[in-house]
Formats: sequence, structure tokens, C-alpha cells
Amino acid sequence: MPKASRSAHRVAWRIVAGQELRELWLGGRGLLLSLAFSLLLSVLAYLVATNHALNFLEQRESGNITLQVAIAVGALLALLGAADAVSGERERGSLESLLLAPVSRLQLTLGKLLSAASLWLAAFALTIPYVWFLGRGVGIVGVALGAGVLVGTLFALFLVSLGMLISVFARSNRISLSLSLFFLIALFAPTQFPTSAQQGWLGDFLLRANPLTAGEHYVGKIVVDAHPWREDVSWLLSPAVAAVAFGLFATIAGARFIRLGGGASA
Repeated sequence: MPKASRSAHRVAWRIVAGQELRELWLGGRGLLLSLAFSLLLSVLAYLVATNHALNFLEQRESGNITLQVAIAVGALLALLGAADAVSGERERGSLESLLLAPVSRLQLTLGKLLSAASLWLAAFALTIPYVWFLGRGVGIVGVALGAGVLVGTLFALFLVSLGMLISVFARSNRISLSLSLFFLIALFAPTQFPTSAQQGWLGDFLLRANPLTAGEHYVGKIVVDAHPWREDVSWLLSPAVAAVAFGLFATIAGARFIRLGGGASA
């Protein structure tokens, strides 16, 4: 392959990503989701900081609650963006023009993954002033933001890849979005188990094996219990493995199975 062709091949995914980002943000969908996210955080921060029913919470716990909600909702936004990436284009009738463009399906997949992940980056940027407001009095702003961006990015990579996988194979956009939300709820369900069910070797294993509960546990240990970063790093194993594994699955599936009809059939 000539040098110029190789160079064009390498930057093609950037062109796709740029187009996807423009459609997401200049089209208004990303801004609308970010506005809703900001309103949610504003209400939560107000309740945590001023509501007398919540005054028993320490500032560390208040900051932790806000941060964990921000991580979860920010990753949800990225999941929804990815779940719409292929099935949504298919239903809007715009997927055919993308498939006819002079870019490979792999480059198309990478561009769409990056575009969906930008929703998490925007959500985290919006989270910074809220964490600063709640945590400045106890000196946790730096560690909270560090733990948040680390765990949240792993969550986002995992969920964006999951959403892309579902979107590639779903027969309709409604099915893609419904399945994505179902899996997200299933992953977060263990956080609602009673404390007694989370204890013992089985409870510990289930919490560690679930990327979302493991990541939330790690954030809590850093922010609330002020543990050193290395002390509980084993809790990051499942989020890291999920981010890498599902990222690979999503890129392979996108490269091989994106087509107008949906599913894996030719």
C-alpha cells in the first residue's frame, strides 16, 4: 500500500469521529443530555448540602454520593449514545450512506465509540464544580476527582462497548435501547442488596466480579475511608478487564457485522 494511502487509512477513523461528534453536539442531542445531567447533579448537591434529613452525612460521604451518582449517570449517557450508534442510524435511513463512504467498518466503529464516550467526558467535566463544592472543606477534591475519572472512564469504556455490541445486532433501535437499560439495571441491582447479603466470601466475590459494584466500592474506599490508592486496587480488576474485553468485542463485531439488516446474518 502506498505511503499516502496508509496515512489516509490511519486518519479515516478520526474523520468519522469528527463527523459523529459534530452530529452529537452541534445537533443538540449531546447538549440536551448534558443539561439534564447538570440539573440532576444540581438537585442532588442541593439536597445533600442543605436538606436537614441528610445532615447526618459527613462531607466525605456527601461528596462520595454525588460522585458515584455522577459516574453512574455519566456512564449511562455514554451507554445510550452507543446503543443508538448503529441501530439508530439504521432506522433513520442514514446507515447506508455511512457504509458506502470510503472508510472501513472498523474505522466507522471506532469513530462511533469515541463519539459516544465523549458524553462521559462532558459529564465528568460538569461534575468537577459539584465535587469541589462538597469536598473542599475536607480536602478530598483531588482524590475524589482522580478516583472518579479513573473508575468512570473504565465504566464508560465498558458500557459504550456493551451498547455498541447491542446496537450492531439489535433489529430495532427500541430493542437496542431497552436491552442496554436492562443490562445496566441488572449490573447495578447488587448495590441494592441488604448489607448482610453482601458479606461473606460469596457476597465479596459477586461484588468484585461485577465491574460496576467493584468500581463503586473502590471509589468509596478512596473518598470516604481515605485509603491509599494501592490498598484496594484489586477492586479495579473487573472494571479494567470488562473495559478491555468488551472494547475488543465491540470493535470486532462492528468490523464484521455492521450491515443494513441488523444481526449477524449476511
